[in-house]
Order: sequence, then C-alpha cells, then structure tokens
Amino acid sequence: MSPEVVVALVTAVSVIVAAVITAIPAFVSLARRARGAVEADGAATRDALTAIAARVDARIDDVRDDLDEVREGVAHVREWQAGHDAEHLLMGQRPPRDS
Repeated sequence: MSPEVVVALVTAVSVIVAAVITAIPAFVSLARRARGAVEADGAATRDALTAIAARVDARIDDVRDDLDEVREGVAHVREWQAGHDAEHLLMGQRPPRDS
C-alpha cells in the first residue's frame, strides 16, 4: 500500500474512534433515560392490563350468567313441550312435527 492510503486509513480510523468516544456519554445518558421511561411506562401498562383483565373477567361472568338463564329457559320450554306432546298423545292425536 502506498503511504497516502495508509495515512488515509489511519485518519479515518482515528476520526471514527474519536466520534465513538465522544458519543459514549450521550448514549449512556440516553440509555438511562430510556430505561427509566420504560420502567415507568411498564408500570402504567401493567396497571392498564390489570384493569382490562378485571373488566374482561366481569364480562365473562355476565355472559355465563346470561347463558345460565338461556339454558333454564330452554329446559322450561322442553318440559312444557314434553307435557304438551303427552296431552296430545292422551287425546289420541299425534303431536305436531317440527319441519
């Protein structure tokens, strides 16, 4: 290699090293601030997720209660239908068929 290329390479490496050394304190400071912000945001996110989970659990309980009511209604209709079919059988008629 020619001496000019060596000088250019040494100069480029020294400029890059100087830039990295100068930027290290800024990166460290930025990392500390970012870590603090993430920890604070993380706590807010966890609190929000806990609140959402509580609302979802409450909604699931409401849906289960609604389903229990529907099941009771269906059971009541089936009991009535069985009694109604029995009445028709006792009267000698065939119960109506569902289409």
